[in-house]
Amino acid sequence: MDKKDPYASLRIKEFNIFLLVRFALVFAWSMQFIIIEWQVYSITKDPWSLGLIGAFEFLPAFSMALFAGHIVDQKEKRNLLALCIGAFSLISLGLYFLTLPSFVEEWETNTVLYAIYGLVFFGGFLRSFFGPTIFSLIALIVPKKLYPNAATWSSSTWQIASVLGPAFAGYTIYLMGVNLSLCIVFGLVLFSLLMVFFIKRKPIMNPKKGEKISKSLSEGISFVFKTKAILGAITLDMISVLFGGAIALLPVFAQDILQVGAKGFGVLRAAPAIGAFLTMLITAYIPISKNAGMKLLAAIFGFGVCIIVFGLSSIFWVSLLALFFSGVTDGISMVIRQTILQLKTPDHMRGRVASVNSMFVGSSNELGALESGLTAKLMGTVTAVVFGGTMTLITVVTTGVLNPTLRKLDLTKDLEAHEKIE
Repeated sequence: MDKKDPYASLRIKEFNIFLLVRFALVFAWSMQFIIIEWQVYSITKDPWSLGLIGAFEFLPAFSMALFAGHIVDQKEKRNLLALCIGAFSLISLGLYFLTLPSFVEEWETNTVLYAIYGLVFFGGFLRSFFGPTIFSLIALIVPKKLYPNAATWSSSTWQIASVLGPAFAGYTIYLMGVNLSLCIVFGLVLFSLLMVFFIKRKPIMNPKKGEKISKSLSEGISFVFKTKAILGAITLDMISVLFGGAIALLPVFAQDILQVGAKGFGVLRAAPAIGAFLTMLITAYIPISKNAGMKLLAAIFGFGVCIIVFGLSSIFWVSLLALFFSGVTDGISMVIRQTILQLKTPDHMRGRVASVNSMFVGSSNELGALESGLTAKLMGTVTAVVFGGTMTLITVVTTGVLNPTLRKLDLTKDLEAHEKIE
């Protein structure tokens, strides 16, 4: 198998099945989130209720992340993913029944609302297991020499599904209503559950099965903080998402600054995702392993510059290009970060390392939206976005100076070493 083959990982049958499962899951999850937001706001007419949806999902996902990583490292990955998908199907089925017209008419509004929040909370609990399980499973499906290529296709699959899911949800809500839209979600989850069993069971790589939870968790955290390349990649990802969260303020820019309305808002919202998707496809043809550390720092520095340009722009096409190239740079950094995590993490610790990553990086999406809203209120919208981009630049420079291991990181030798072993 040629290491320069951009489709190398796609020639592995199980990896194709994995991508299909991941696409269906992300598409369904993204679709379900938009449908829930629509239904909850239709019930309450209160924007605060939308904030509660994010809070109910974030709290269990964050608080359970380390424990989930410990469990993932102790269990067989294919069956654990199947169990998580099965639990997800119960959530989808529950939401379907909660939105049946006959059910809504018979139950009190607050009862239906609290039941929805309860299922969202359960979904947050599941989310803490999905990330580490998927991260660990990839490493057991493809050989290590193909990790960069696999990371590219896996990230591209996630990007496509996370963009198409919400768009399709809006379309089905309009045509079919909330209840039948959730029925589609349930069908997608069942499809992914069926497909996951076409992946063979995998060996448990952790030699310390049955290890005490406290020792296991401390070992995972300690490994991340001692491994400068991984710590640097996680830190850069977290800070760029936390302070570069211009997406959260897009409605303000579309309506009040650029004055392009709902149609322009949709175009602006899609621009970063398109940029990221196209870039991740290109990285399948262009290797990113050589001088990976400098490429990562340069990509996130470029991301910060794009955010500043977007914040200062009052011209639609300039703002659109800035968002597009923010997606391009984010796509590059996403593939490099995933490759670093895959290559630098021992097989027996993948669940715990992925959990630490999801704790800090995953939570930064919600915290980034909060930071953007708070700074916009205190500083003004434009100043808040420029501040966020500037903080991203400062973080990149500081990380590059203080973390020479990341700055000098070259993954070529890691890949060559794995090729010799395999």
